[in-house]
Amino acid sequence: MADYVMNKEGKYGYLFCQDLSGLPPTHTTPEAIAGYAKFGKRQLWIDSNLVPGSFQMNTCFWLKPNADRVRANPNSQVGKAHSHPYPEILGFVGTDPDNPLELGGEVEFWVDGECHRITKSTMVYLPPNLPHCPLMTISQGDKPILHFSVVMNNVYTWERDGEEVVCAEEKK
Repeated sequence: MADYVMNKEGKYGYLFCQDLSGLPPTHTTPEAIAGYAKFGKRQLWIDSNLVPGSFQMNTCFWLKPNADRVRANPNSQVGKAHSHPYPEILGFVGTDPDNPLELGGEVEFWVDGECHRITKSTMVYLPPNLPHCPLMTISQGDKPILHFSVVMNNVYTWERDGEEVVCAEEKK
């Protein structure tokens, strides 16, 4: 049998992300962590600050509805429409192993002013500069919803009302 290394060890271990050490500073304040914990649990984050040359991806579990919180904070990142100068893919995945295509809840997601209600496991492709959000969990069953976002950029940024918001500067 061939030799192997465990987890992050070895020559290529730096390519393996197994925790949230790559979260940008805007996501690691006590206020940001406490706010997110009210409806979900982040699992993993990767971007070029953690793995040079990588694009950005975020993964989390949504554990309870967040619609009231989003409506109460309409200027939050997901409470008001924003766009990106690069493509993005959003995923919403049910976690019932006996019925994986059922979301186990209901998500409301707006794309350029058009409201979509999502009740099935779904991936959404967003071309560059397409306004999207609000995004909120309307109902939640007894199993979490796995949510992820993938952006084809080294770090996560967005534009709203003509202004660019940067989560983290790319390390050189």
